[in-house]
Amino acid sequence: MAKPLSLEKILFSQGFGTRRYCSDLVYADLVKINGVVCEDPEERIATDGLILNVEGKDWEFHEKAYIAFHKPPNYECSHKTTHHPSVYSLLPRPFVERGLQCVGRLDYDTTGLLLISDDGQFIHQMTTPKKNIGKVYKITTPEPITQKQMEHLLKGVVLDDDPRPCSAVACEQLGENKLAMTIVEGRYHQVKRMLAAVGNHVEQLHRVEIGRYVMPADLQEGEWRWLYPDDLSKLAKSVEN
Repeated sequence: MAKPLSLEKILFSQGFGTRRYCSDLVYADLVKINGVVCEDPEERIATDGLILNVEGKDWEFHEKAYIAFHKPPNYECSHKTTHHPSVYSLLPRPFVERGLQCVGRLDYDTTGLLLISDDGQFIHQMTTPKKNIGKVYKITTPEPITQKQMEHLLKGVVLDDDPRPCSAVACEQLGENKLAMTIVEGRYHQVKRMLAAVGNHVEQLHRVEIGRYVMPADLQEGEWRWLYPDDLSKLAKSVEN
């Protein structure tokens, strides 16, 4: 069982602002627990299973944040964007305040599964090439996908800036112009450049899996959800493999 913390410290750890601001939230009767208004920012609270209500919105306490996010098109996976709005603008402000980062990135026009966290060790484990964590993309192409193209993708292609072959781990044709492809690397525009190297092009790109974690079918574009122990266990097994 986690050691109880002061309410002020709890609010601060969750990204609700400076310690002073968190105290002010309590003094302004804007924080509730179990429907009861909290009055003392120094009150020590058990954090196990804690659900706060801050300014009328429920918030689950998580010592470290791990979330799955369904990225819509035309958003950049950066805090400092260039031409498009940031995916972080679609998340609750406390996530931004506590410094959550994307676990790897998707191009601005690519949609699908993003993992986001403030756990640096988790981010490193999920992104280091040494772990060979598979990522599954659903690809739509303007030209029909041929068996020869899939064989070439599996065998490996050479991209113009790197003499090392770049290959898919798996390819599954989903339709005449649709392909599911698994890769373990994360080179710049890798999927798009691989399809171009075999004489086709990516019209739409959508990520559906990272390791053993599959994006929930009911997670709509722009929505997020917490990753719970079962989800993190799947990702941990992805790292072990």
